[in-house]
Amino acid sequence: MRQPRHKRGSGPIPKFGDYHIWKALMSFDDEKPLGRKRLSEYLGIGEGSTRTILEMLSRRGYVKTGPRGTVLTEKGVITRDSAYMETAPLPNTSITIGQFDHAAIVPRMAKRVHYGSEERDVAIMAGALGATTLVCVDGDLAFPGSDFPVDRELKDSLFASFEIMDGDAVVIGTGRTGEKAERGAIAAALALMGGIPIARDLKDIMTSSSAADEIISLAFAVHDLVGGLPVCAKSRDNLGIRIEDGTVIDNAYTGDILEEVINRGTTIRKTAVTGPYKGLKVIVAPIDLHGMTIASIGVVDMRSAAGYGNINIVEF
Repeated sequence: MRQPRHKRGSGPIPKFGDYHIWKALMSFDDEKPLGRKRLSEYLGIGEGSTRTILEMLSRRGYVKTGPRGTVLTEKGVITRDSAYMETAPLPNTSITIGQFDHAAIVPRMAKRVHYGSEERDVAIMAGALGATTLVCVDGDLAFPGSDFPVDRELKDSLFASFEIMDGDAVVIGTGRTGEKAERGAIAAALALMGGIPIARDLKDIMTSSSAADEIISLAFAVHDLVGGLPVCAKSRDNLGIRIEDGTVIDNAYTGDILEEVINRGTTIRKTAVTGPYKGLKVIVAPIDLHGMTIASIGVVDMRSAAGYGNINIVEF
């Protein structure tokens, strides 16, 4: 058995979301090409996820890629400019709980802020410890729905760093690292804006060649939905993952039933006949796109097993 690669308790698994798409758009130029490897390093995600982002943006006409790298199209420039927001790290403040803070200014979005808890939750899901939201009213910053005064030093720092106008919202992400604070702030700010203005479908999230790091989010979602039962998943043309107790046990995994479901394109329910879970029920379902099975995902029913927490996942 492989050693666990990731644990849910240690923070979210690296994957791409609106934050990474936004950051990619902001990093492109309409004249100077940017290579995939350099972009991957800048975004802090794997080259597989970076490739998926580039394919999505290219397919929808936002970028074009040549031998020297990728540049924005005219459509991409318009989209980038429409989603632009000022962001910058801030000195640590007493109103946040992390070691690092990062602010994002969301133009004309104060009217969409309710109590700030929504932005906090999005930031946490993005990997930050939380987020604080402020609104600009009559040239001053305030907590939404509260008369509690904002720290003067913080206000001075924000007004010195940014051009904040009435009606703007300020989201301050906080985290254990500067990158996590930035990710939380921008993810929450984008949610406040209504998301990155790019339409997406399943093909933009998963393909028949998706690597383990690109299907982890879906696998963990299923893992949570089924109450922590073991989950395995793989794409048609690549190795996948297996998860148990909130931990990725294997990130280069495949198995007979996973492969069978991909080949047959139908859900299979059967009792395992080999491996440590012999006699337990297994259910594996296909993931289809445009009439083709591109991946499979399965769950082991361990509810009737004695000593559930001490045994390993069955090999599908």
